[in-house]
Amino acid sequence: MPTRQGRYTLRLDSCPSIVSFAAVVGKKEGEGPLAQEFDIICDDTTMGEKTWEKAESRLQKDAVNRALSKGGLSASEMDFILAGDLLNQCISSTYGLRDLNIPLFGLYGACSTMAESLCLGSIMVDSGAAGHCVCVTSSHFCSAERQFRYPLEYGSQRPPTAQWTVTGSGCAVVAPSCKAPYVRAVTVGKIQDMGITDVNNMGAAMAPAAADTLKTFFMDTGTTPDNYDLILTGDLGQVGSQLVEELLQRESFDISKRHSDCGLLIFDIKEQGVNAGGSGCGCSASVLCSHILNKIQHKELNNVLFLATGALMSPTSLQQGESIPGIAHLVHLSSTSYQDDCTINGH
Repeated sequence: MPTRQGRYTLRLDSCPSIVSFAAVVGKKEGEGPLAQEFDIICDDTTMGEKTWEKAESRLQKDAVNRALSKGGLSASEMDFILAGDLLNQCISSTYGLRDLNIPLFGLYGACSTMAESLCLGSIMVDSGAAGHCVCVTSSHFCSAERQFRYPLEYGSQRPPTAQWTVTGSGCAVVAPSCKAPYVRAVTVGKIQDMGITDVNNMGAAMAPAAADTLKTFFMDTGTTPDNYDLILTGDLGQVGSQLVEELLQRESFDISKRHSDCGLLIFDIKEQGVNAGGSGCGCSASVLCSHILNKIQHKELNNVLFLATGALMSPTSLQQGESIPGIAHLVHLSSTSYQDDCTINGH
Protein backbone atom coordinates (compact mmCIF):
# COMPACT_ATOMS: atom_id res chain seq x y z
CA MET A 1 0.00 0.00 0.00
CA PRO A 2 1.20 3.56 -0.64
CA THR A 3 2.46 5.36 2.46
CA ARG A 4 2.72 9.10 2.76
CA GLN A 5 6.26 10.40 2.96
CA GLY A 6 6.31 14.03 3.98
CA ARG A 7 3.46 16.20 2.73
CA TYR A 8 2.95 15.42 -0.95
CA THR A 9 5.02 12.32 -1.74
CA LEU A 10 3.72 8.75 -1.74
CA ARG A 11 6.17 5.91 -1.19
CA LEU A 12 5.02 2.83 -3.10
CA ASP A 13 6.10 0.09 -0.71
CA SER A 14 5.66 -2.82 -3.15
CA CYS A 15 7.63 -1.03 -5.92
CA PRO A 16 5.45 -1.78 -8.97
CA SER A 17 7.33 -2.76 -12.11
CA ILE A 18 7.22 -1.30 -15.59
CA VAL A 19 7.06 -4.69 -17.28
CA SER A 20 7.00 -3.46 -20.85
CA PHE A 21 7.33 -0.19 -22.74
CA ALA A 22 7.47 1.18 -26.27
CA ALA A 23 7.98 4.44 -28.14
CA VAL A 24 6.72 5.42 -31.60
CA VAL A 25 7.94 8.64 -33.26
CA GLY A 26 7.81 10.63 -36.48
CA LYS A 27 10.40 11.16 -39.18
CA LYS A 28 12.07 14.23 -37.66
CA GLU A 29 12.43 12.53 -34.26
CA GLY A 30 13.84 9.51 -36.05
CA GLU A 31 16.59 11.72 -37.44
CA GLY A 32 17.67 12.80 -33.94
CA PRO A 33 20.24 11.45 -31.47
CA LEU A 34 17.95 8.73 -30.03
CA ALA A 35 16.92 7.19 -33.35
CA GLN A 36 18.30 3.73 -32.59
CA GLU A 37 16.23 3.39 -29.40
CA PHE A 38 12.71 3.97 -30.72
CA ASP A 39 10.51 0.97 -31.50
CA ILE A 40 8.84 2.46 -34.58
CA ILE A 41 9.87 5.45 -36.71
CA CYS A 42 7.18 6.63 -39.12
CA ASP A 43 8.39 7.96 -42.46
CA ASP A 44 5.65 10.57 -42.98
CA THR A 45 3.56 12.89 -40.81
CA THR A 46 0.23 11.25 -41.64
CA MET A 47 1.17 7.64 -40.77
CA GLY A 48 -1.01 6.59 -43.69
CA GLU A 49 -4.09 8.36 -42.24
CA LYS A 50 -6.24 11.10 -43.79
CA THR A 51 -5.63 13.78 -41.12
CA TRP A 52 -2.95 14.73 -38.61
CA GLU A 53 -5.39 14.10 -35.78
CA LYS A 54 -6.02 10.56 -37.01
CA ALA A 55 -2.27 10.15 -37.37
CA GLU A 56 -1.81 11.04 -33.71
CA SER A 57 -4.43 8.48 -32.71
CA ARG A 58 -2.46 5.93 -34.74
CA LEU A 59 0.67 6.82 -32.76
CA GLN A 60 -1.03 5.87 -29.49
CA LYS A 61 -2.58 2.71 -30.87
CA ASP A 62 0.76 1.55 -32.25
CA ALA A 63 2.62 2.39 -29.03
CA VAL A 64 0.17 0.41 -26.89
CA ASN A 65 0.13 -2.56 -29.23
CA ARG A 66 3.92 -2.63 -29.45
CA ALA A 67 4.31 -2.41 -25.65
CA LEU A 68 1.86 -5.28 -25.15
CA SER A 69 3.56 -7.36 -27.81
CA LYS A 70 7.03 -6.78 -26.35
CA GLY A 71 5.81 -7.92 -22.95
CA GLY A 72 3.96 -10.97 -24.24
CA LEU A 73 0.74 -9.41 -22.95
CA SER A 74 -2.77 -9.04 -24.31
CA ALA A 75 -5.31 -6.25 -24.03
CA SER A 76 -7.65 -8.59 -22.14
CA GLU A 77 -5.10 -8.82 -19.29
CA MET A 78 -5.11 -5.04 -18.77
CA ASP A 79 -7.30 -3.70 -15.96
CA PHE A 80 -7.13 -0.02 -16.86
CA ILE A 81 -5.65 2.30 -19.42
CA LEU A 82 -4.70 5.83 -18.39
CA ALA A 83 -4.29 8.06 -21.41
CA GLY A 84 -4.40 11.65 -22.57
CA ASP A 85 -3.06 14.08 -25.14
CA LEU A 86 -3.08 17.77 -26.08
CA LEU A 87 -6.10 17.92 -28.34
CA ASN A 88 -9.57 19.08 -27.30
CA GLN A 89 -11.47 16.34 -25.47
CA CYS A 90 -8.31 14.15 -25.71
CA ILE A 91 -9.49 12.78 -29.06
CA SER A 92 -6.11 11.25 -29.91
CA SER A 93 -6.55 8.91 -26.97
CA THR A 94 -10.24 8.11 -27.28
CA TYR A 95 -10.22 7.48 -31.01
CA GLY A 96 -6.88 5.71 -30.98
CA LEU A 97 -7.70 3.34 -28.13
CA ARG A 98 -11.43 2.73 -28.61
CA ASP A 99 -10.98 -0.73 -30.14
CA LEU A 100 -8.83 -2.12 -27.30
CA ASN A 101 -11.81 -2.73 -24.99
CA ILE A 102 -9.85 -1.73 -21.87
CA PRO A 103 -11.48 0.42 -19.13
CA LEU A 104 -10.20 3.95 -19.73
CA PHE A 105 -9.33 6.89 -17.50
CA GLY A 106 -8.96 9.94 -19.73
CA LEU A 107 -6.36 12.36 -18.39
CA TYR A 108 -5.39 15.91 -19.21
CA GLY A 109 -2.11 17.10 -17.73
CA ALA A 110 -0.88 18.73 -20.93
CA CYS A 111 2.76 17.74 -21.42
CA SER A 112 2.89 16.30 -17.88
CA THR A 113 0.48 13.51 -18.87
CA MET A 114 3.11 10.73 -19.05
CA ALA A 115 4.16 11.33 -15.46
CA GLU A 116 0.55 11.81 -14.35
CA SER A 117 -0.52 8.49 -15.87
CA LEU A 118 2.49 6.71 -14.34
CA CYS A 119 1.73 8.23 -10.93
CA LEU A 120 -1.88 7.06 -10.97
CA GLY A 121 -1.23 3.68 -12.58
CA SER A 122 1.53 2.89 -10.10
CA ILE A 123 -0.61 3.91 -7.13
CA MET A 124 -3.42 1.64 -8.38
CA VAL A 125 -1.09 -1.33 -8.75
CA ASP A 126 0.65 -0.72 -5.42
CA SER A 127 -2.71 -0.49 -3.63
CA GLY A 128 -3.98 -3.72 -5.20
CA ALA A 129 -6.74 -1.95 -7.12
CA ALA A 130 -5.23 -3.12 -10.41
CA GLY A 131 -2.96 -5.85 -11.69
CA HIS A 132 -1.93 -4.21 -14.97
CA CYS A 133 -2.25 -0.56 -15.97
CA VAL A 134 -1.38 0.86 -19.38
CA CYS A 135 0.00 4.41 -19.24
CA VAL A 136 0.21 6.22 -22.57
CA THR A 137 0.19 9.67 -24.16
CA SER A 138 1.05 11.35 -27.44
CA SER A 139 1.51 14.58 -29.36
CA HIS A 140 1.88 15.54 -33.01
CA PHE A 141 3.59 18.64 -34.35
CA CYS A 142 1.00 19.37 -37.00
CA SER A 143 -2.11 18.78 -34.88
CA ALA A 144 -0.68 20.86 -32.02
CA GLU A 145 0.27 23.76 -34.30
CA ARG A 146 -3.23 23.77 -35.78
CA GLN A 147 -4.89 23.85 -32.34
CA PHE A 148 -2.61 26.07 -30.28
CA ARG A 149 -0.76 28.39 -32.64
CA TYR A 150 -1.02 29.00 -36.38
CA PRO A 151 -1.96 26.76 -39.33
CA LEU A 152 1.20 25.46 -40.97
CA GLU A 153 0.15 27.11 -44.24
CA TYR A 154 0.49 30.50 -42.54
CA GLY A 155 4.26 30.06 -42.40
CA SER A 156 4.75 32.06 -39.19
CA GLN A 157 8.28 32.57 -37.94
CA ARG A 158 9.19 30.97 -34.63
CA PRO A 159 11.09 33.00 -32.01
CA PRO A 160 14.22 31.55 -30.35
CA THR A 161 12.28 30.64 -27.18
CA ALA A 162 9.76 28.50 -29.10
CA GLN A 163 9.89 24.71 -28.90
CA TRP A 164 9.07 22.03 -31.45
CA THR A 165 6.16 19.76 -30.55
CA VAL A 166 7.35 16.16 -30.79
CA THR A 167 5.46 13.78 -33.05
CA GLY A 168 5.52 10.69 -30.90
CA SER A 169 3.90 8.45 -28.33
CA GLY A 170 5.19 6.50 -25.35
CA CYS A 171 3.50 3.62 -23.54
CA ALA A 172 4.46 1.87 -20.27
CA VAL A 173 2.69 -1.12 -18.72
CA VAL A 174 2.75 -1.15 -14.90
CA ALA A 175 2.29 -4.42 -13.01
CA PRO A 176 3.08 -5.87 -9.55
CA SER A 177 6.75 -5.83 -8.58
CA CYS A 178 8.82 -8.40 -10.48
CA LYS A 179 11.72 -6.72 -12.28
CA ALA A 180 13.32 -3.38 -13.09
CA PRO A 181 12.42 -0.67 -13.81
CA TYR A 182 10.64 -0.19 -10.47
CA VAL A 183 8.47 2.73 -9.38
CA ARG A 184 9.48 3.64 -5.83
CA ALA A 185 7.63 6.89 -5.18
CA VAL A 186 5.54 9.62 -6.77
CA THR A 187 5.03 13.29 -6.00
CA VAL A 188 1.96 15.04 -7.37
CA GLY A 189 2.62 18.62 -8.37
CA LYS A 190 0.80 21.83 -7.54
CA ILE A 191 -0.23 24.46 -10.09
CA GLN A 192 2.29 27.30 -10.35
CA ASP A 193 1.54 30.48 -12.30
CA MET A 194 4.15 33.23 -12.61
CA GLY A 195 2.13 35.30 -15.06
CA ILE A 196 3.78 34.16 -18.31
CA THR A 197 1.48 34.84 -21.27
CA ASP A 198 3.77 34.08 -24.21
CA VAL A 199 2.73 30.80 -25.88
CA ASN A 200 6.12 30.74 -27.56
CA ASN A 201 7.93 30.60 -24.22
CA MET A 202 6.54 27.45 -22.66
CA GLY A 203 9.78 26.59 -20.88
CA ALA A 204 9.54 29.73 -18.77
CA ALA A 205 5.89 29.02 -17.95
CA MET A 206 6.60 25.45 -16.76
CA ALA A 207 9.96 25.86 -14.99
CA PRO A 208 8.48 27.19 -11.69
CA ALA A 209 6.26 24.10 -11.40
CA ALA A 210 9.22 21.79 -12.01
CA ALA A 211 11.26 23.60 -9.36
CA ASP A 212 8.41 23.46 -6.83
CA THR A 213 7.79 19.72 -7.30
CA LEU A 214 11.49 18.85 -7.09
CA LYS A 215 11.93 20.96 -3.96
CA THR A 216 8.86 19.26 -2.44
CA PHE A 217 10.23 15.79 -3.22
CA PHE A 218 13.65 16.55 -1.73
CA MET A 219 12.10 17.97 1.45
CA ASP A 220 9.55 15.13 1.77
CA THR A 221 12.17 12.42 1.36
CA GLY A 222 15.14 14.09 3.06
CA THR A 223 17.26 13.47 -0.04
CA THR A 224 19.40 15.75 -2.21
CA PRO A 225 20.15 15.86 -5.95
CA ASP A 226 23.35 13.90 -5.31
CA ASN A 227 21.28 10.85 -4.34
CA TYR A 228 20.16 10.43 -7.96
CA ASP A 229 21.93 9.46 -11.16
CA LEU A 230 19.63 11.55 -13.31
CA ILE A 231 17.02 14.24 -12.77
CA LEU A 232 15.05 14.30 -16.00
CA THR A 233 12.58 17.07 -16.75
CA GLY A 234 10.00 16.59 -19.45
CA ASP A 235 10.09 19.32 -22.03
CA LEU A 236 11.46 22.51 -20.55
CA GLY A 237 13.85 22.90 -23.47
CA GLN A 238 16.85 25.17 -23.35
CA VAL A 239 15.16 28.16 -21.71
CA GLY A 240 13.18 26.28 -19.08
CA SER A 241 16.11 24.00 -18.18
CA GLN A 242 18.28 26.97 -17.32
CA LEU A 243 15.46 28.55 -15.33
CA VAL A 244 14.67 25.45 -13.23
CA GLU A 245 18.35 25.10 -12.29
CA GLU A 246 18.50 28.76 -11.29
CA LEU A 247 15.27 28.58 -9.27
CA LEU A 248 16.44 25.52 -7.33
CA GLN A 249 19.89 27.00 -6.77
CA ARG A 250 18.16 29.81 -4.87
CA GLU A 251 16.65 27.13 -2.63
CA SER A 252 20.10 25.57 -2.08
CA PHE A 253 19.41 22.58 -4.36
CA ASP A 254 22.03 22.26 -7.09
CA ILE A 255 20.73 19.92 -9.80
CA SER A 256 23.04 21.13 -12.57
CA LYS A 257 25.34 18.08 -12.48
CA ARG A 258 22.41 15.61 -12.56
CA HIS A 259 19.86 17.41 -14.69
CA SER A 260 18.86 16.66 -18.28
CA ASP A 261 15.75 17.45 -20.27
CA CYS A 262 13.83 15.28 -22.74
CA GLY A 263 13.34 18.28 -25.01
CA LEU A 264 17.11 18.58 -25.37
CA LEU A 265 17.76 14.84 -25.72
CA ILE A 266 15.35 13.99 -28.52
CA PHE A 267 16.62 16.55 -31.03
CA ASP A 268 19.98 17.96 -32.05
CA ILE A 269 18.97 21.57 -31.50
CA LYS A 270 21.97 22.91 -33.43
CA GLU A 271 21.27 20.85 -36.54
CA GLN A 272 17.52 20.18 -36.64
CA GLY A 273 16.06 23.68 -36.45
CA VAL A 274 13.90 23.16 -33.39
CA ASN A 275 14.76 26.47 -31.70
CA ALA A 276 14.78 25.88 -27.90
CA GLY A 277 14.19 22.10 -28.12
CA GLY A 278 11.33 19.64 -28.07
CA SER A 279 7.98 19.81 -26.27
CA GLY A 280 4.59 18.09 -26.23
CA CYS A 281 3.21 15.04 -24.42
CA GLY A 282 5.08 12.77 -26.79
CA CYS A 283 8.42 14.36 -25.96
CA SER A 284 8.91 13.05 -22.42
CA ALA A 285 6.84 9.93 -23.18
CA SER A 286 8.95 8.75 -26.11
CA VAL A 287 12.28 9.55 -24.44
CA LEU A 288 11.23 7.81 -21.21
CA CYS A 289 9.78 4.74 -22.92
CA SER A 290 12.94 4.12 -24.91
CA HIS A 291 16.23 5.67 -23.86
CA ILE A 292 15.64 6.04 -20.10
CA LEU A 293 13.76 2.85 -19.25
CA ASN A 294 16.26 0.87 -21.34
CA LYS A 295 19.12 2.27 -19.25
CA ILE A 296 17.35 1.51 -15.97
CA GLN A 297 16.47 -1.98 -17.14
CA HIS A 298 20.14 -2.66 -17.92
CA LYS A 299 21.26 -1.01 -14.66
CA GLU A 300 23.16 1.73 -16.46
CA LEU A 301 21.06 4.09 -14.35
CA ASN A 302 19.96 3.23 -10.81
CA ASN A 303 17.97 6.13 -9.40
CA VAL A 304 16.11 8.47 -11.76
CA LEU A 305 13.67 11.26 -11.02
CA PHE A 306 11.35 11.62 -14.01
CA LEU A 307 9.52 14.94 -13.94
CA ALA A 308 7.16 15.69 -16.82
CA THR A 309 5.98 19.30 -17.02
CA GLY A 310 2.78 20.70 -18.48
CA ALA A 311 1.30 24.07 -19.44
CA LEU A 312 -2.39 24.03 -18.52
CA MET A 313 -3.72 26.60 -20.97
CA SER A 314 -6.15 26.38 -23.87
CA PRO A 315 -6.52 28.40 -27.08
CA THR A 316 -9.55 30.11 -25.53
CA SER A 317 -7.76 31.16 -22.35
CA LEU A 318 -4.87 32.55 -24.38
CA GLN A 319 -7.21 34.56 -26.60
CA GLN A 320 -8.75 36.00 -23.43
CA GLY A 321 -5.33 37.17 -22.22
CA GLU A 322 -4.97 34.64 -19.40
CA SER A 323 -1.55 33.62 -18.11
CA ILE A 324 -0.21 30.08 -18.51
CA PRO A 325 -0.41 27.87 -15.37
CA GLY A 326 2.21 25.13 -15.12
CA ILE A 327 2.32 21.78 -13.36
CA ALA A 328 4.88 19.02 -12.90
CA HIS A 329 4.48 15.47 -11.57
CA LEU A 330 7.42 13.37 -10.38
CA VAL A 331 8.06 9.63 -10.57
CA HIS A 332 11.04 8.03 -8.79
CA LEU A 333 12.27 5.15 -10.95
CA SER A 334 14.97 2.69 -9.97
CA SER A 335 16.80 -0.47 -11.01
CA THR A 336 16.27 -1.82 -7.46
CA SER A 337 13.24 -2.26 -5.21
CA TYR A 338 13.04 -1.64 -1.47
CA GLN A 339 13.31 -5.41 -1.00
CA ASP A 340 16.52 -5.40 -3.05
CA ASP A 341 17.88 -2.67 -0.79
CA CYS A 342 17.28 -4.84 2.27
CA THR A 343 18.98 -7.82 0.61
CA ILE A 344 21.97 -5.73 -0.45
CA ASN A 345 22.30 -4.30 3.05
CA GLY A 346 22.06 -7.76 4.62
CA HIS A 347 18.78 -7.20 6.47
